[in-house]
Parts: sequence; structure tokens; C-alpha cells
Amino acid sequence: MKFSLFVHMERYDEQVSHRQLFENLTELTLMAEAGGFSTVWIGEHHAMEYTISPSPMPLLSYLAGKTTTIRLGAGTIIAPFWHPIRVAGECALLDVISNGRMEVGLARGAYQYEFDRMAGGMPASSGGQHLREMVPVVKALWQGDYAHDGEIWKFPSSTSSPKPVQQPGPPVWIAARDPDSHNFAVKNGCNVMVTPLMKGDEEVVDLMNKFETALANNPEVPRPQLMVLRHTHVHSEDDPEGWQVGAKAISRFYRTFDAWFGNKQTPVNGLLAPSPEEKFKERPEFELENIHKNTMIGTPEEIIARIRHYQELGVDEFSFWADNGLSHEEKKQSLELFIKHVVPAFR
Repeated sequence: MKFSLFVHMERYDEQVSHRQLFENLTELTLMAEAGGFSTVWIGEHHAMEYTISPSPMPLLSYLAGKTTTIRLGAGTIIAPFWHPIRVAGECALLDVISNGRMEVGLARGAYQYEFDRMAGGMPASSGGQHLREMVPVVKALWQGDYAHDGEIWKFPSSTSSPKPVQQPGPPVWIAARDPDSHNFAVKNGCNVMVTPLMKGDEEVVDLMNKFETALANNPEVPRPQLMVLRHTHVHSEDDPEGWQVGAKAISRFYRTFDAWFGNKQTPVNGLLAPSPEEKFKERPEFELENIHKNTMIGTPEEIIARIRHYQELGVDEFSFWADNGLSHEEKKQSLELFIKHVVPAFR
């Protein structure tokens, strides 16, 4: 079982500066590297303080110079917001800067709020077409001259400049949920990243089944890697009520997600208040006890048991999702407990 860190600069108000958030993200990454994590993942979001990352590339390039072993994952690049030549070139450049430590995550995008601003208002649900066309194009550009005449992009003979250190290119990951996206990822030789969000381990089993079906549909393709991304909060056994800290923070995270995803309010300077708790009174997944049970919250021993179950299912990588509404100090304490007690159980 490999372990990775999924992290953004996460901001709910103006009390913490962007510079401090940048330093916090760097500190968590250095902790993860020292703790034996394989990869740090940073995604892409626009005009929202909730998860700050207008491009993962500058952050990952900076981290490339501060680290020596941890791999650097763009998790994920939103396909409709990019041109394939730019994706190929920037990812290859990061691979050169990091001497072959780049990982490429691609996704179709989710927030209509972002599509209204970055893609001329196209429906977010249409992003899959861009993703499916982009993946083989980027891989071809890494190999050399390639001309493309597709439904979305058309360009004469071009190549990725520079070329990546890793050959035939950095590992490509696809954020997948439905059977078609699993099948597309496997068929195209891509690794798969999944997240159950607020759902329990039965959702992990369901996602694993979709992955296994995709493998069966493509027997000629070598088995790719599967990563599960989970909001994670580890608390000490000496603090049996410590789970409530994580559950309350993750509740705020998802109430904020609901406000952004609903796209019915106008943010002020990139800030949007969480949807009120009353809205979710009939939503059992928002009950603190269910957040405790469904997300990765618990003592080290409880979390070890859950991740062992994932390992038995066939999961290759568990990603510690640090975006969860907690303060930086709380995130550090949780990550320290994970590194000290959970990671060694899988070595």
C-alpha cells in the first residue's frame, strides 16, 4: 500500500494570509515526504478561496526544488480549461525540473461556477468529451511530432517541448466515478483515482467493482494502479471524543462544497459561506456520527483496520485528503499520528 497527500491552500475567511497558506502547504508536504509518502497531489480550482490552486504547476515546481523523493502529482488538471499542447509541455517541463517525479491527473471538471468563468458557460457535464480527446493527444505529443484533427482541438504537426524524463511519459491518472470513465481509463493505459466523498466503505467496494469490470473488459491492457482519496482525521486513543473535531470540520467542508456546487450565490472576493446546517436535517450523511463512520476518521488502530480492508480489495494507494476544514495545527497533529502509527503498519 502506497500513501499520498492530497492538499490545497484551503481558506474560509481572510484571517489567514495566502502566504501563510502557501507555507502551511509546504510544511505538510515536507512532513509527508519525511514520513515515507509516495506522492503529493494538488488540484486545479479557479476564483474560489475554498480550495486555492489556479494551476498545480507553480506549486509543484516549487515543491520539486524543496524535496528529493516525493512524487509530484497534478491531481487534477481540468481538461476543458487547457489545450493539449500546453498540458503536454507543462507536464514534461515539471518532469524535467523534478528529474522524473511528475504524475499527471486529468479530470473533466465538476463546478459549473468554474465552467461559467473558464469555459464560456459550457455545461460542466460536457467536460468528459474534452477529457477523452485530450488523453491520447497528450501521450502522442510526448513521443514526438503529431498533428491532430479532432472534434474539439485541431492543430498542425507539433510536439511537446521539452520531452519528459520518464518514458513513454509520466504516469497518467483519470478521476473516475461512472463505469464509462473507468473503462476509458483502463483502455487507455491510465491509472484510476476515485473518491467516495461522504459515502461509506460500501462506495469503495462499488468503485472497486467498476474498476474490476473495466479490467475484465480490457484483458490485453496491463493492470493500472487504483488510488482511493479520503478525507482523513486521526485522533489519539487518549481522546475518545476527538473524532468530533474532524466530523464537525468535514461537515463544514461539505456544506461549503454544497454552496459552491449549487452555483446560486455570488461569492464576495472568492469567499462563500457554507450552506446552513438546517438545510441538511433530512440528510443522514451529514449527521456527525455518520461522517465519523463514513469518512476516514478514527484512532490509528481504527484507521489501520479500514485501510487493510482497502488493501484486501485491491487498492494500491491511499491518499490522505488534507482538505477538511481543520486548522493547520490540527492537520499537522493528524498527519503526525498517521505517519507515526498508520504508515509503519503497512511497511
